[in-house]
Amino acid sequence: MNVVLVTGATGFIGSEVCRQLLDRGWRVRAALRRAFALPTGVESAVVGDIGADTDWSAALDGVGAVIHLAARVHVMHEQASDPLNEFRRVNVAGTSRLATQAAAAGVGRLVFVSSIKVNGESTDERPPFTETDPAAPVDPYGISKWEAETELLRISAASHLEVAIVRPPLVYGPGVGGNLRRILRAVASGLPLPFASIDNRRSLIGVWNLADLLLCALTHPRAAGEIFLAADGRDLSTPALIRGLAAGMGRPARLFPVPQGLLTALGRWSGRGAEMNRLCGSLEVDAGKARTLLGWEPPVAVEDGLRRTAQAILGNGGG
Repeated sequence: MNVVLVTGATGFIGSEVCRQLLDRGWRVRAALRRAFALPTGVESAVVGDIGADTDWSAALDGVGAVIHLAARVHVMHEQASDPLNEFRRVNVAGTSRLATQAAAAGVGRLVFVSSIKVNGESTDERPPFTETDPAAPVDPYGISKWEAETELLRISAASHLEVAIVRPPLVYGPGVGGNLRRILRAVASGLPLPFASIDNRRSLIGVWNLADLLLCALTHPRAAGEIFLAADGRDLSTPALIRGLAAGMGRPARLFPVPQGLLTALGRWSGRGAEMNRLCGSLEVDAGKARTLLGWEPPVAVEDGLRRTAQAILGNGGG
């Protein structure tokens, strides 16, 4: 198992996964769509686009385990006429092809990075999500991740390939994008933000902690065949998150109150309803299974993770 193939190795999460694998003495091979400059010590294998016809044979040669991060992710301005079909092409058919060829190549374990969206979009007026909850994906991305999980477990049951599945919520750290990056830029610029009245709870996980959990799932005997929800273990409201990021920058958190109903209405009016719902709503995750079954504990505390994230934005000129 000392050679690990990492898909999505050049991305935000994949880069940290590769770094931690190298630090712990693994040989790392990155599956790439096209030739790309990689960190020292990381081998490359160009596989092209991921789909039902991808040839993984060369990339899997001599590999003992796979961490599968590559996926078609959220598309802000979707152009596809059938978005679900596009997500399925990469996330379901592509994952199935990889797992099938990995099983045939004698790979021992595949760790799949799924999404909390398999559980649903919100825990407003309900307990935190757990692994035993019925799947309730809403959008095409979440649906495709659920279908990929189902396909992986089917392939595993028919072969010697062990599968471990991890569903993270929002992942933060240097290089994060989306809503959180926009908040970071606003805090860095001193822009006032209208979120002081929001009383929600969001589970997060730092990229360092997620990578650590993935490596635990890669090696722990009890991870085989299991699904794990991932979180730092301390949920934050949107105002608390902003204050933590501001503290990490040594800046004041400029928050002022606006009624939540008005914020959600403005979000719908501006075409950013889903983004505003995430800022105002709750999504809590019970990650106790990873702690109980694997003995895993997140190595980086929330405060330190937010500080590292904020400092990276400052070091990048607030961009």
